[in-house]
Amino acid sequence: MPQPTSSSHAGCAHAHPVHARATPAQAGERNTRQRTAIRAAMAAEGRPLSPPEVLQAAQKLVPRIGIATVYRNIKAMVEAGELVAVPLPGDRVYYELADKAVHHHHHFRCNQCEKVFDIHGCDDTFATLLPPGFVLTTHDVTLYGLCAACSAAARVRPGKKR
Repeated sequence: MPQPTSSSHAGCAHAHPVHARATPAQAGERNTRQRTAIRAAMAAEGRPLSPPEVLQAAQKLVPRIGIATVYRNIKAMVEAGELVAVPLPGDRVYYELADKAVHHHHHFRCNQCEKVFDIHGCDDTFATLLPPGFVLTTHDVTLYGLCAACSAAARVRPGKKR
């Protein structure tokens, strides 16, 4: 397998490794219906997912799939270059399809439902925030707040403290 390279944006630490995407057979893995369901669930959701979210989405296609199978397949899919880890500070690791991670982007995590969403684009003005003499070499940004669904639900239930 070719050596991973990095896709990066000037001054961005959030570059994900880029791998030549191996098929499960090329990576020495069987293309099982569970793996197919996990891949389909990740593509359908279109955002980074935690293993429990992967389980819930994959169970729509393979109802008897279990969490151990999900973890085992996620590990194999990361090793094969199909998925990349999206670690968030102080939180669990989420995963996204490697082809989505090729382009520089950041993430938004909803404080209420704990879902993670991709934020496309990047503010190139971070260097202007630095004290004189400092040089920006990398950055990683995670935004936190309420997603559209949770903020709409909060507006429907006024007076409830968050």
